[in-house]
Amino acid sequence: MNGKENVLAALSFRQPLDYVPVWELEFQAWDNLSGKEIYLGQKFCNLSEKEKDSAIHSNAEIIIETCIDLHFSALTTINNYWEVAPGHPSYSWLPDDWRSKQNVLLRQLCEKEGIAIAGTSGGCITMPGDSNFNGDNYIEFCCRLIEEPECIDEWAENVYKGGVENARKLRDMGYDIAITCSDIADNKGPFFSPAQMDRWFFPYLHKWTQEVEEMGMYTVLHTDGDVTPLLDGLMESRLHGLQAIDSLAGMDIEHVKKITAGKLCLCGNTPTGLLVKGPPECVFESTRDLLQSCKDGGGLIFGTSNAVVDETPAENYRQMIEAWKVYGQYDIV
Repeated sequence: MNGKENVLAALSFRQPLDYVPVWELEFQAWDNLSGKEIYLGQKFCNLSEKEKDSAIHSNAEIIIETCIDLHFSALTTINNYWEVAPGHPSYSWLPDDWRSKQNVLLRQLCEKEGIAIAGTSGGCITMPGDSNFNGDNYIEFCCRLIEEPECIDEWAENVYKGGVENARKLRDMGYDIAITCSDIADNKGPFFSPAQMDRWFFPYLHKWTQEVEEMGMYTVLHTDGDVTPLLDGLMESRLHGLQAIDSLAGMDIEHVKKITAGKLCLCGNTPTGLLVKGPPECVFESTRDLLQSCKDGGGLIFGTSNAVVDETPAENYRQMIEAWKVYGQYDIV
């Protein structure tokens, strides 16, 4: 099986024939892991038009070479949510027109190399931080939940409709996986009450997953925080994958896998903090323990517990991959 076949098998709750697929929801350490320089964010914006055209081709080659080197089974293309404020790009952000061109190149190379391609569509509401509710103004948002529930109704409906529309665009471009990045919990547990989840989240998640599946794509929900109390609702939603299984919030991926086996594919979860701080031998040991306890039976896509930030040391991430080479393989009969 190639990488794409493996990751789609895992998202179908099956055990791939040869190895646990590797995929990162958000990977920002291309420079560190490739030893080369890609141009995104402000660096890209500072280029001339001719240089920008050259950069997106160079970016694509470096990204795919690194995916192959790190044995990635899937790649998430460049997203549009890393603009801190208008005119202030950061991380892996590109202007809309250039992002589209960059992602076409990435999709073509992924298809050639047998790598699945994932993109963010949205589809479900999230905790405060959305620009519709004045950034991180938790107090205002919480007041609206109680005092203006009809406003939240309208927002949830619009996010869902926009997510379906975006997913349709991904489908038309040949994507395999649609993602809704919708934080619904923090380290203490779910942000929304059970009644609020039943009104503003689960019905829309179910509709979004159903429509995306009918388009021929797989669905993944990313959320930070401890969502253990919400697992039953997530399994009932027809969702294929859950990322990130947040270890910082105390989620135990082995425990979660026992609950969700055959009903939800787990995507994670070597701790991102461990990857940044190391030491490398601890990264290796953590990865080994995770794979030994969770790989059997399939339904697992291996990666980190959130985003791989740009300051991640190459040695630490490579130790994670070295452990996967030893413990992420299935016995082929």
